[in-house]
Amino acid sequence: MRRLTIALPYLWLLALFLIPFAIVLLISLSDPVRAIPPYLPTWASSDGLRDYLSQLDFENFVFLSEDDLYWKAYLSSLQIATISTLLALTIGFPIAYGIARAPDGWQPTLLMLIILPFWTSFLIRVYAWIGILGTEGYLNQVLLGLGLISQPLRILNTDWAVYIGIVYTYLPFMVLPIYATLGRIDKELLEAAEDLGCSRITAFWLVVIPLSKAGVIAGCFLVFIPAIGEFVIPSLLGGSDTLMIGKVLWEEFFNNLDWPVASAVAVILLLILIVPIILFQRNEQRQREAEA
Repeated sequence: MRRLTIALPYLWLLALFLIPFAIVLLISLSDPVRAIPPYLPTWASSDGLRDYLSQLDFENFVFLSEDDLYWKAYLSSLQIATISTLLALTIGFPIAYGIARAPDGWQPTLLMLIILPFWTSFLIRVYAWIGILGTEGYLNQVLLGLGLISQPLRILNTDWAVYIGIVYTYLPFMVLPIYATLGRIDKELLEAAEDLGCSRITAFWLVVIPLSKAGVIAGCFLVFIPAIGEFVIPSLLGGSDTLMIGKVLWEEFFNNLDWPVASAVAVILLLILIVPIILFQRNEQRQREAEA
């Protein structure tokens, strides 16, 4: 029973990550063909595995390194995901701290308000922002009505609209892990720091911030990883100048029908995301070993 319990996560990882990744990797080493199948070489039972593997090459990866479009898309995606993560952290940390410091009877209600948007379709929520951020949208109407602006602001079809959409969509992923970490902090630690002469701001900086590090890192990963490969939000809220790798993947798969190049783009994106995760896990392991 113990071996089965240990084997289940590995079987899940094998079925839903390693095998699909191996398939995508093989396609990325193939050549595109404008027919059926959409790539070559194909493996037949009469062919040996060595003959099949010998026909694979890194031509698609070389093509990606020579075309500026793809590297600009990677860099733009990293920039947008990083800025969105920082904005989500700036907004999410005070919200999580406020919920953690709220009376126990109010915390479930406040958490429900954070989770409530998930009860609505993701696509509908993104479409709603079109009506809010448009030139004749609700936001411009309110600002014009208050006399704060003299002419409508152009927010839709810009990078700012993408930032707003990503932060709004993934903000709960930032709030929940930070709240879970802050909820475990003993409030008496803050009182002890203040009794020893620290101001509230100093006590917050010296006690709360270090103890909430794990939740902050987890929240940043939960926002950054899906944001870097986001496709729907930049397609609906971003303009033609908004370049993200998710849009490039969609174009290669469905418009250009170039599966090998699209697979190569996906493999590089996955490698970019795996590296920080491995570094984070090693850092956490070192901290646990140091505490032990």
